[in-house]
Amino acid sequence: MIFSNLAEKLQDTFDKLRGKGKLNEKDVKSALKEVKMALLEADVNYKVVKDFVKKIEERSVGKEVMESLTPAQHVIKIVNEELQELMGGAQEEIKISPDPPTIIMMVGLQGSGKTTSAGKLARMFKNNGKNPLLAAADVYRPAAIRQLQVLGERLEVPVFSMGEDSNPVDIAKGSINYAASHNCDTIILDTAGRLHIDQEMMQELESIKKAVQPDEILLVVDAMTGQDAVNVANNFDQRLDVDGIVLTKMDGDARGGAALSIKAVTGKAIKFAGTGEKLADLEKFHPDRMASRILGMGDVLSLIEKAEKNIDKEKAAELEEKMRNNQFTLEDFMEQMEQVRNMGPMDDLLGMLPGMGGAKQLKNLQFDEKELDHIEAIISSMTPEERRDPDIINGSRRKRIAQGSGTKIQDVNRLLKQFRQTKKMMKQLNSGKMSKMAKGGFNLPF
Repeated sequence: MIFSNLAEKLQDTFDKLRGKGKLNEKDVKSALKEVKMALLEADVNYKVVKDFVKKIEERSVGKEVMESLTPAQHVIKIVNEELQELMGGAQEEIKISPDPPTIIMMVGLQGSGKTTSAGKLARMFKNNGKNPLLAAADVYRPAAIRQLQVLGERLEVPVFSMGEDSNPVDIAKGSINYAASHNCDTIILDTAGRLHIDQEMMQELESIKKAVQPDEILLVVDAMTGQDAVNVANNFDQRLDVDGIVLTKMDGDARGGAALSIKAVTGKAIKFAGTGEKLADLEKFHPDRMASRILGMGDVLSLIEKAEKNIDKEKAAELEEKMRNNQFTLEDFMEQMEQVRNMGPMDDLLGMLPGMGGAKQLKNLQFDEKELDHIEAIISSMTPEERRDPDIINGSRRKRIAQGSGTKIQDVNRLLKQFRQTKKMMKQLNSGKMSKMAKGGFNLPF
């Protein structure tokens, strides 16, 4: 889970603070020392950590906090507010030109995920009713143009290219004419990168900027490179005056140093976060939601947005009707499971639930995504008749299903038992026996 290491340490610190009841200045300073160490271990810039802890201490040792009935909650509230401010305060939107096309120039080092991010951004614009154009201005990296063309084909978004022998500045200019003649209102310009910053690359990017006057320059950096990402951002910003950051590979960054340092060091906000390999895995960066997740408070708004994007409303309505009539089958369950899995890794989804978002809770839960694969394999090995009526599955059928799915008979038995328990829970829910369900609990079939 993103920020998992940092989140676990901060939540441990604040659990100790809550257990003290009344606080004194020594308690707060001791907790903030642990916060400081946790941030440094997360590869957050030292000066950023020093200033961050100083601000919290100044606000936390006041009379209002110390004499309140819940001083620990006051301190946590202050940390939450300062974390939000550290990551940019409010979510920043991309600038849209009042006179189309809006030109977005993607810049960054080679390997940061620039081309893929351009495709993800095109998908996002298209889904919001825009008519984007991808422009291939990276003529140096082998197959860079072809990669963008493949992305364009998958997204059904046009790609403008003049070939590998063309000048990137001419390509950028040509994309504007192409956009005008093809009614494209947004140009996403994929520029060349290098393995490291060099003078030639920067001069080329400056020439493209001067030629097309982009409305937005987005710098793409790899979250997993930590403080190197911050240094790269500084260098690019000094030469190009970037408008915002796209932080990629955040799903693999358990520390979070770049996300927590980059705004404070460069003054430029993170506007988008890459959270996976799929084209749908690009999210607007919300500092308030991210701070809430770090502190184990959940992120319900992001969870709702994911559900709205990935769950078919008509199928959800059909499923609700089946639940009401006690007609829920294993086919329905597998279909619903696939929709939920499209929302992202289960530990990330659980991390967005208040009360479930604590890093320790998720660690103790030890959710294994492979278990869902086993369930899918078991159900797929059943006949349509068996999925609709599991009661007909006798001993010989269970043996066949286990062999076909590469699992054990015990796994098949466990799934069938948990499925029956879930159906029973749904029946109780529909008959209004909420108190009974709350007392006895129930098991989801995974």
